[in-house]
Amino acid sequence: MSQLDLALEAEISQKHLSFVESGRSAPSRDMVLRLADRLDVPLRERNTLLLAAGYAPHYAARALDDAAMAPVGAVMQRVLAAHEPAPALAIDRHWNLVAKNRMVDPMLRYCAPRLLEPPINVLRLSLEPEGMAQRIENLGEWRAHLLHRLRSQRAREDDATLKALYEELVVLPGPENSEHAPNAIAVPLKLRAGETTLSFLSMTMMFGAPLDITVADLAIETFLPEDEATAAALQRIAVSFA
Repeated sequence: MSQLDLALEAEISQKHLSFVESGRSAPSRDMVLRLADRLDVPLRERNTLLLAAGYAPHYAARALDDAAMAPVGAVMQRVLAAHEPAPALAIDRHWNLVAKNRMVDPMLRYCAPRLLEPPINVLRLSLEPEGMAQRIENLGEWRAHLLHRLRSQRAREDDATLKALYEELVVLPGPENSEHAPNAIAVPLKLRAGETTLSFLSMTMMFGAPLDITVADLAIETFLPEDEATAAALQRIAVSFA
């Protein structure tokens, strides 16, 4: 967005915006929030901008077990349950599992117990040789996809935990192949389950219009059946785990 476009979006003069950018004029608290909103700055970084401008943070970051977050937890559980028999889970900004539906556990039966001890990191669980990696048929493709997502997130956020997680995962053993199948429309997750291969397409959901940093950081990952065989297998698994 150009300076002129931003000034128009924020309903201020380009001259005043230029003065703010150069430090010749100090922005008000309202202007910091208005500019951050027009630039779609994440809530966490908006608080950082306010502090840098000499103002108190505006957005709270409540723990998920806070009483005020009970409606969020309830909504997440309803959404996760509604996706059954497809596996679905909720993660925080560091890819730690915060909630799941009952279809996730059958997918984790062969993972090492140490990887299932809280906090469960779903990227580590996916790429560790003793985790799901041993059963992912297209591990090279899926590994490249996950590392790309983490690398992109790390580039956007100056976060030591994300940096350490990337450095840990990128050296794990695994194929480097990142080639996609001809005419592919999305990267699938192909998971061996006995003599069957389950094929999933993942979808990510976020809360709309969050006013709390923790809520803004939450994401729901759903693994939808890519074909009829996977859909039928999920129905059978759901019955057996009822």
